[in-house]
Amino acid sequence: MREPVGPSGPNGIGPTETPTTPSAGSTRRDGRDGEADLVLSARGLRKSFESKEAVAGIDLRIHPGERVGIVGPNGAGKTTTLLMLLGAIAPDAGSVELVGQALPERRAAAMAEVGFAAGYIPLPERMTVAETLDLFATLYGVEDPPAAAAGVLEELGITHLAPQRCESLSSGQGTLVGFAKAVIHRPRLIVLDEPTASLDPDVAMRVRDRLEVMNREHNATLLLTSHDMREVERLTTRVVFLRAGRIIADGPAAEVVARAGYSDLETMFLAEAARLRGEEV
Repeated sequence: MREPVGPSGPNGIGPTETPTTPSAGSTRRDGRDGEADLVLSARGLRKSFESKEAVAGIDLRIHPGERVGIVGPNGAGKTTTLLMLLGAIAPDAGSVELVGQALPERRAAAMAEVGFAAGYIPLPERMTVAETLDLFATLYGVEDPPAAAAGVLEELGITHLAPQRCESLSSGQGTLVGFAKAVIHRPRLIVLDEPTASLDPDVAMRVRDRLEVMNREHNATLLLTSHDMREVERLTTRVVFLRAGRIIADGPAAEVVARAGYSDLETMFLAEAARLRGEEV
């Protein structure tokens, strides 16, 4: 039997392993340490729904320019964690500072510098794509909203969608427009829940390329969840692996899987999913 990641350590990893510190996979570019310049800081996050504890005490620190993937099988607490980090749901315990703003008190100020995209976030059905992007650019205080809308559509190769009503978009087109909406104001932090779900491979590549450009040229920090472990390995410099609402490993993907005794992130993910189902690995 293949031995899964052991539960005996304080964070659920093996008895001789210790999780990488949150800054181990950092792509810090300012050379400084400490809390003042963190893009995101979360301490002791907990959340339960009825009798089930979805998140069981998570600490997370993310520096400017990092590219961080939160991964784990279904039920690991990824989306709940993400929504607490954004202030969309309140934790039962713990605290979050987002781009230097304490949540929930300063959430409006924080979200002005954050872009969030997920397939389950609806678009305004009766507005055209151009109208939708113009509206959100205006809300974000972009100087020339129509130009910004046209620019992001061109960057993603979807200028032909501008006159279409959002209700007429396919699932993949809606995902692309949702991504365009999330990055139109060049946010400091881009948060993505399954960023390329429902996209054709060539379109998904355009999204990944755009994210890499924003990270490289504008020092945008990336935080994403995905079930596509190859995408996570390509897009991120640091992986935070969850099991049952706890962090069991944190660091560059190659180091995380090597410490856990797996060949790659996908194999580790599949082993953890099987473990959750009670199957032998």
